[in-house]
Amino acid sequence: MATPEKNVIDTHLSQPPLAPVASTERYARKKRAIVAAASEILNRDGVKGMTLASVAAQVGLITTSVTYYFKKKEDLAVACFLEGIERLDAIMDQALQAPAPKQRLLRLIELWLNLQGRIVAGEEPAISVFNDIRALQKPLRTVVLTEYMKFFAKLRSVFDDSEFSWIDDQAKTARAHVMTEHLFWAVAWLPRYDLDDYPRIRDRMFDILINGLGVAGNDWEPAVLPLDAIVNPSGAEVSAAEAFFIAATRLINERGYRGASVEKISERLNVTKGSFYHHNDAKDDLVVECFERSFETMRRIQRAVSHRSGNHWSNLATVATALVNYQLSERGPLLRTSALTALPLAMRIKMVESSNRVSDRFAASIADGIAERSVRAVDPFIAAQMLTATMNAAAEIRWWIPDVLPENAATLYAKPALMGIFSR
Repeated sequence: MATPEKNVIDTHLSQPPLAPVASTERYARKKRAIVAAASEILNRDGVKGMTLASVAAQVGLITTSVTYYFKKKEDLAVACFLEGIERLDAIMDQALQAPAPKQRLLRLIELWLNLQGRIVAGEEPAISVFNDIRALQKPLRTVVLTEYMKFFAKLRSVFDDSEFSWIDDQAKTARAHVMTEHLFWAVAWLPRYDLDDYPRIRDRMFDILINGLGVAGNDWEPAVLPLDAIVNPSGAEVSAAEAFFIAATRLINERGYRGASVEKISERLNVTKGSFYHHNDAKDDLVVECFERSFETMRRIQRAVSHRSGNHWSNLATVATALVNYQLSERGPLLRTSALTALPLAMRIKMVESSNRVSDRFAASIADGIAERSVRAVDPFIAAQMLTATMNAAAEIRWWIPDVLPENAATLYAKPALMGIFSR
């Protein structure tokens, strides 16, 4: 039985009553071209920033011609997301044909990289990134998320194999969630490589995913850090300004950069827009502060751990655990670096540089661990990016696992990232 939301979207996306024209290949080609162009713009500008006019210009049409295919830009955004999910779902179906769980994940990585390679080569249109789905309003958001969750259920089923019967439901969800983040975040760092490097990237990603970073015999024994003292050395209460940072960070993680409006941020704090502008010059300035605050938090934790005695493997486990724990703290979570893709270009360049410096520090620690032989011989850059993806995933832990206990969070996210996704 169709849901009310499905009925609504079918109505929204219905075409004008010209069935003979709608059935032609010319109509279908033009519609696909519109979705392809819109996906590129959506990836760059987000749902709020995409306009029918910008899409029309991209495909050489006037705006009213695009409205013949999609009455509203929200309808077009939904079509982009559903088309992207359909392509992702097809990849997952192929991957599930492999005979064993590990081979299915290898096949999934390979197929995803192959798709990204064809997109870079211009052989296929861009696939919409899914960061901005939550910027949609209901019921459209519900419909898109419903389709996405069908894909997610297939990926999660990889962990249902009897070989891994000890993995409980929360761990299955967390590990599948981390796996999706590895795929989606790779799109952000793949441009640093040539297309003929992709087979090597596949092998390095799979090796890190399955075998983790530690050498044989390493135990999972992260140290417990005084997290509050590290991120708030003055011991001050949450100030009015920081309250805006926290509210904006949580809202951007939930609804995307453009979905977190001044009105919604103010509403989250139960204050007026006037109060917002009393503490902040503009939303863009606030977002920059949120990113800087998250990056500084990560640097503080990294610095605190670097001063500890012990090997680099132990330090990596400690910093990953502390960062996951921070996501559930009073001042958390961290702002997801995946939100960078929806920032205005000038802001994006500056924030990407800051993000890369934090990630490069992870890479340096991994390289030092390899030198001292407490960390396996892995690609430090790819390993650091995969660790970043894990932190991205952990920022959404409340959404994916609403009943998670804070003391279990690091075991669900940090441990599989460093010990291997099938590790006990």
